Amino acid sequence: MRNVCPITQRELNAYFFSPIAYAVLAIFMLTLGILFMLTTFVAGGDSSLRQLVGLMPLVLAIFLPILTMRLLADEFRSGTIETLMTAPVDETEVILGKFFGALVFYCIMLLAMLAFAIVIAAFGRLDFGLLSATYIGLLLLGGLYIAVGVFFSACTSNQIIAAVCTIVPLMAFTFLADFLATKVSGFWGLILHHLSIQEHFGDFARGLVDLNDVVFFLTTAVLFLFFAVKVLESRRWR
Repeated sequence: MRNVCPITQRELNAYFFSPIAYAVLAIFMLTLGILFMLTTFVAGGDSSLRQLVGLMPLVLAIFLPILTMRLLADEFRSGTIETLMTAPVDETEVILGKFFGALVFYCIMLLAMLAFAIVIAAFGRLDFGLLSATYIGLLLLGGLYIAVGVFFSACTSNQIIAAVCTIVPLMAFTFLADFLATKVSGFWGLILHHLSIQEHFGDFARGLVDLNDVVFFLTTAVLFLFFAVKVLESRRWR
């Protein structure tokens, strides 16, 4: 695993030397700023990020696939994957390096979000316990979304297809599963309830850190990273 850090550094350099990453960060903050003004920074509004955070699964389901779509798809398109795979690295190191590179950039996006917390603290009382739980949830949620993005980026050489194929299941398991869970009873209702990303993230947004939710996000992210490794392994032998 000694090659994970160099690959992570390589991905971070690619982000910081790419105008797309800066554009995504700027549009991300602009979007959150508009939502913050509409939901929180209003007369009589709640002095917390709860309402803004409630919209984050939707926002991240759109923005993170844009960040992850190029991770492997661009390598396949340009042919640089051949050079990477002939180096003394294995598929697991490549996938983990790509994943952590995107995750670190996502953490920078989360740090930028603290600007809204500072505004709340300046005009009211900020609940730091709620803020801490929220950030744990956002980190886990983003990690899962990025893992799904890495998997679909490993499945195609087309970045747009990778982004769309990431957004669709994220929307389905975040919102559709949550909606259907309220309409279906019995065994399938329980299954949909457990698969709902929104349901698991909702506890963090309310300031609760439940071990079951943590395990759900971690195990699901690891599962998609495992799938990505297997896809990359299969491409080696084509």
